[in-house]
Amino acid sequence: MDDEQNKLPELKLDAKQARGFLSFYKTLPNDTRAVRFFDRRDYYTAHGENATFIAKTYYHTTTALRQLGTGSDALSSVSVSKNMFETIARDLLLERTDHTLELYEGSGSNWRLVKSGTPGNLGSYEDVLFANNEMQDTPVVVALFPNFRENGCTIGLGYVDLTKRVLGLAEFLDDSHFTNVESALVALGCKECLLPMEAVKSSECKTLRDALTRCGVMLTERKKTEFKTRDLVQDLDRLVRGSVEPVRDLVSGFEIAPGALGALLSYAELLSDESNYGNYYIRKYSLDSYMRLDSAAMRALNVLESKTDANKNFSLFGLMNRTCTAGMGKRLLHMWLKQPLLDVNEINARLDIVQAFVDDTALRQDLRQHLKRISDIERLMHNLEKRRAGLQQIVKLYQSSIRLPYIRSALQQYEGQFSSLIKERYLDPLESLTDDDHLNKFIALVETSVDLDQLENGEYMISSSYDTGLSALKNEQDSLERQIHCLHKQTASDLDLPVDKALKLDKGTQFGHVFRITKKEEPKIRKKLTTQFIVLETRKDGVKFTNTKLKKLGDQYQKVLEEYKNCQKELVNRVIQTAVTFSEVFKSLATMLSELDVLLSFADLASSCPTPYTRPDINPPDVGDIILEGSRHPCVEAQDWVNFIPNDCKLIRGKSWFQIITGPNMGGKSTFIRQVGVNILMAQVGSFVPCDRASISVRDCIFARVGAGDCQLRGVSTFMQEMLETASILKGATDRSLIIIDELGRGTSTYDGFGLAWAICEHLVEEIRAPTLFATHFHELTALAHENANEFNTKQMVGVANYHVSAHIDSTSRKLTMLYKVEPGACDQSFGIHVAEFANFPESVVTLAREKAAELEDFTPSAVISDDAKIEVGSKRKRISDPNDMSRGAARAHQFLKEFSDMPLETMDLKEALERVKRMKDDLEKDAGDCCWLQQFF
Repeated sequence: MDDEQNKLPELKLDAKQARGFLSFYKTLPNDTRAVRFFDRRDYYTAHGENATFIAKTYYHTTTALRQLGTGSDALSSVSVSKNMFETIARDLLLERTDHTLELYEGSGSNWRLVKSGTPGNLGSYEDVLFANNEMQDTPVVVALFPNFRENGCTIGLGYVDLTKRVLGLAEFLDDSHFTNVESALVALGCKECLLPMEAVKSSECKTLRDALTRCGVMLTERKKTEFKTRDLVQDLDRLVRGSVEPVRDLVSGFEIAPGALGALLSYAELLSDESNYGNYYIRKYSLDSYMRLDSAAMRALNVLESKTDANKNFSLFGLMNRTCTAGMGKRLLHMWLKQPLLDVNEINARLDIVQAFVDDTALRQDLRQHLKRISDIERLMHNLEKRRAGLQQIVKLYQSSIRLPYIRSALQQYEGQFSSLIKERYLDPLESLTDDDHLNKFIALVETSVDLDQLENGEYMISSSYDTGLSALKNEQDSLERQIHCLHKQTASDLDLPVDKALKLDKGTQFGHVFRITKKEEPKIRKKLTTQFIVLETRKDGVKFTNTKLKKLGDQYQKVLEEYKNCQKELVNRVIQTAVTFSEVFKSLATMLSELDVLLSFADLASSCPTPYTRPDINPPDVGDIILEGSRHPCVEAQDWVNFIPNDCKLIRGKSWFQIITGPNMGGKSTFIRQVGVNILMAQVGSFVPCDRASISVRDCIFARVGAGDCQLRGVSTFMQEMLETASILKGATDRSLIIIDELGRGTSTYDGFGLAWAICEHLVEEIRAPTLFATHFHELTALAHENANEFNTKQMVGVANYHVSAHIDSTSRKLTMLYKVEPGACDQSFGIHVAEFANFPESVVTLAREKAAELEDFTPSAVISDDAKIEVGSKRKRISDPNDMSRGAARAHQFLKEFSDMPLETMDLKEALERVKRMKDDLEKDAGDCCWLQQFF
């Protein structure tokens, strides 16, 4: 950016141009989201608020700002180079979701909008964004039509993926937290969401807007009239390939979703582009097709990349992305990570193929080498269909197509246990795609039509032998070139100058074919020059001249060349039109190659880690337990500075289905509970997992409440955020989900927090019954797991187990060492003060903290603790009395207080009152003889 700052283009406008522009700029409608650029040919400019935003965000200084105009009319302006414009466009449309981008062309007071784009609809900016970068993710625009009723809210959802040309519909009931909407937005990779204006303003929609913000989705308001279903089937008939009946049947099965789809068609202007006709697919989207993940889970498990990642291995995507194809594999991996599978057979089919590639290293390496030479077929076809492509794109498709026989023969050599699956998944489709009716036909088309010999010179041309007209023009061109060459030789001998050394033949745009000699040679032939030739110009590099013969031949050559170029252009269009007819074939090929690419990537990861990954056993959701032996966190172990200590996790139904994990900060609790989630997610995506052995019962949803998200900007406190996330777990989780909770109830007073945590645990264990990992500092919660928990709590808890992360304290130096091992049983003490020592707190502060903690621990005299509580394992503060004893004591204390408050003090003298109180106190003390709980007051 600093280089860019130094190369800031100069804003060159004279007073008249400036006045004209200022008058135009005032007419623009006010749109706080739009960042508007103006194309000044060599550079771009932005103005007003936009200029300040660009200067601060991208130049990191307001010194880049210039003023256009004077006085009160002055307008802040910033100029931006072409490179910088691309950087800003990439950031606004691919990274952020709070701005739209508009580009104007024109001059003076006459400007028009030529390009506009949003994070969901990149549209006309694709050439700028992906000229030198791969497209990692396909943005999706969603439209929602919420229908609020007494018993909840029905959501009509429509979506469009403009890159893959897919339309989708869904309809579902949702709760007040919009948990279903959130998981749909995450699974679809939504970047922008359309909502009716009226709905956005309603109070019920506030939580929906919060859900969009959490998912990083841009909200676009549209008029309610756009959410219409009139003519929808007719419009879809034009866009969707195939007959209209299935489309009509699909749409008629929904009540409000078609309105959302109608809004999308008009917003994305699909019908105004004829290249869309007959090229879209439409499908019903079901929430139950994939594991559901909300934005909190995606963040907690670090599934996708973030700008703050220190390196690529910080995220699961960064770690697992070892794909070889240009772009296609990356996009599919992105999608798979947002849509883990639920179907045991489909998961196992992916795992079978990964295992085949893990077992056969030579095959894996061979295939990966071939895939590295495969272009981004999806994007190439998309550009061809949009008529944004030329011969270069056709040649790239050709170069990818001729790699297929190598891929096929490599796969044919595999003879392992999964050969029938590989045949069915890859070999058979490859065979039918590459036969003479499909890709071989395309290869033949390119080989006959494109001049492949010219590719080395970087020229993409139609071969002259492809068309008789082109061939005749080429021959004429060659003949004229020969005549010009002969004339050059003839003139050199006439002038007695060596050919090419002294007398050169130049071809330029200004004069066409000309002769050129150096200024040194000019005096020798000056006489002949003036009589027989026409001198065109004299410059430092020499004298350019011509004669009537050369001029005539040059003009003829120019005319033939123009005809040749036009003929080439026509033929290129014809070849492109023919190539577009292969779009179905190439789309099927792209799907298959990107799947192969991602599965090879999984196999490469599993084999190349220092501690290899293992294949998980997959069971249906109602069967089996979740057993991860020697499990590791894949992203943490991939960091250079980490020597990872593996741990076992055994979530067993009826025994340890709900695990409470205690232990010191920085002891590894958070890493442990997250790695369980990450391992299950990886397994359901079809990857091997970082464990020694893994058996997984398929989960339909992962809920994570990990660390408070920073929502203060939206006016939500950290505690409120914690409660909102927990509420969505309590509402959305089922016994088939996995729940990960880290530190619940820390944002309020200890007693409130503990009460909430206890109540939530009890609800999860008894009502939801989902496997849960609950990391906490409330050591009292460990009582949930005790055999005698039912003494304190009327209900018997089943399937609750205590675990702790171990730490060692040296008895002499009192130093704390983290062991990072998760072991059965509760943690027997708190380590907060030791951790403070780790952080180099001042000695005086640590000493005072120890004293205060000791005071609190000793608040209850040891005599009060019942024998039961003395042998109670792992209760941190030993103050628990027998509940019967407590209730008896509390009733007696209540009676004492009532008697005291009923005393008619205003009619008694002081001596009488003191005697009465002493009697009451003695009676209470006598009753406390057989009530431990009361003794604490004496």
